[in-house]
Amino acid sequence: MQRVAEEAAADFTIYLATPATSKRMCADGGLSTEGYTSCRLPGRVIINLARWMEAVPDYGASLEVYRMYVVNHEVGHEFGEEHEACPGPGRPAPVMQQQTYGLAGCLANPWPYLDGHRYAGDPVDGV
Repeated sequence: MQRVAEEAAADFTIYLATPATSKRMCADGGLSTEGYTSCRLPGRVIINLARWMEAVPDYGASLEVYRMYVVNHEVGHEFGEEHEACPGPGRPAPVMQQQTYGLAGCLANPWPYLDGHRYAGDPVDGV
């Protein structure tokens, strides 16, 4: 990936938007975020500014780690990845786990690759 100067040259755009704006943008694509979460629509990764500034309660890691997680998670959707489950208590959360809603016993993790290998949990149906 690389940043490009011209919007026309971009495969997708990452937006940092207020909760109200992100809620509206996501709703335009049929997604309900309640103004709380971030989302991804084709060609658009929309990061909720409140989550960017404050993360979420009880995340268990720094704001910097949460920021890396939310960008990697939403960009993962742009690359075709779906939600994944925690593989077990005390293990790192897959980046495609919805860590904003809780860790389900996993440890906060912002990276899709650990030890040089794609790290994943079981697919989550219907989410």
